[in-house]
Amino acid sequence: MSASVTPLRQGAQPNDLEPFWMPFTANRQFKRLPRMLVSAQDMHYVASDGRRILDGTSGLWCVNAGHGRKRIVEAVQRQVAKLDFAPTFQMGHPLPFELAGRLVQFMDGHFDHVFFTNSGSESVDTALKIAIAYQRAIGQGTRTRLIGRERGYHGVGFGGISVGGIVKNRMFFGGLLNGVDHLPHTHDLEKNAFSRGEPQWGAHLADELERLVALHDASTIAAVIVEPVAGSTGVLVPPKGYLARLREICDRHGILLIFDEVITGYGRLGKPFAVDYFGVRPDLITTAKGLTNGTVPMGAVFARRGIYDAFMDAPDNAIELFHGYTYSGHPVAAAAGLATLDVYKEEGLFDRAAELAPYWEDAVHSLKGARHVIDLRNIGLVAGIELEPRPGKPTARAFESFVKAFEKDLLIRVTGDIIALSPPLIVDKKQIDRMFDTVRDVLKEVA
Repeated sequence: MSASVTPLRQGAQPNDLEPFWMPFTANRQFKRLPRMLVSAQDMHYVASDGRRILDGTSGLWCVNAGHGRKRIVEAVQRQVAKLDFAPTFQMGHPLPFELAGRLVQFMDGHFDHVFFTNSGSESVDTALKIAIAYQRAIGQGTRTRLIGRERGYHGVGFGGISVGGIVKNRMFFGGLLNGVDHLPHTHDLEKNAFSRGEPQWGAHLADELERLVALHDASTIAAVIVEPVAGSTGVLVPPKGYLARLREICDRHGILLIFDEVITGYGRLGKPFAVDYFGVRPDLITTAKGLTNGTVPMGAVFARRGIYDAFMDAPDNAIELFHGYTYSGHPVAAAAGLATLDVYKEEGLFDRAAELAPYWEDAVHSLKGARHVIDLRNIGLVAGIELEPRPGKPTARAFESFVKAFEKDLLIRVTGDIIALSPPLIVDKKQIDRMFDTVRDVLKEVA
């Protein structure tokens, strides 16, 4: 440690905020008025001024089992002392094999292999590469085109922002990947405002995939990627029948279907994954976040039965897929993942989320008529509260709501003019009431 650096006491502010270029942050605004979190336990963070902040966002959609879970902490401590790192290039160690085996047990045999990554962004780029390589492996090498969706968020790799459809994520970075097209999003306030759960209108929008097939020809299209529930763009719930219709069209034309479940995976909808909630099976699933309860970065891509096998015709000593990361299957992350799955199972947290979902839905829709609210959306333990934009200042109203909520000891997330809530699955009814009472009070104060 440099002699000029003094370790921080818990609760102290760093002497200099400037060197850290913060991600997805208004850096200048934050560094003028920082909001620092210094510890966490169960449903609460502790701010640097000692206030307990109710976590309405599972950190960043990831701390599904709540903070500071002893079983996960102890598993990480044991593992880092025993084996801090081991390569998985032409070598192995036991834990990622054990974790992959545990994960595929969720899938009733439909998905039989897991490729480990370190984030949702890496999971997306991995799935896109697997999709293109798979088409080549089965003799469909002309299939290189990728189809995303407007308002989709698939991380920040060049593949993810290419198939993604959030303008600010795309506009700064040049041409991105070639050969990418987009489906329309499904959000229509005029027809679906204040829907409870899946909207009734909009399944026909999946038929836009047929238009893209006619435009490009199926022989050029490798895969379609969508979030079952679009999270980061503001909780867009799919219309009834929409995902099943996408599956049918992909099957008809030999196109792989990828579900981005980085947010919806690991219990967020009251089921292990959105594929279980909606009863639609894609070909690849991207996950991260709740896999390790946010404790150690890790992601995982699930491949349906037959995809892995298509790569195994190469010579016996050949690398079948030229792809991977130094930290794929990291021992400490795998230990965290195994302990996290134990917590989910032993505490029945996925079932708990399903049981709380009706109460959550009523709490969400209790905000109908609240100041500035123009739409409310919910599914599982997720909520989107859409605010009328301030004239001439889009996003300002929601950001001010975020700041005021923090001042009132509640952490929310905002994107555009939408408030998103997604608490840890250990949340109780009193905490749900407090979240929505606080949001209602905040909206009364925001101009």
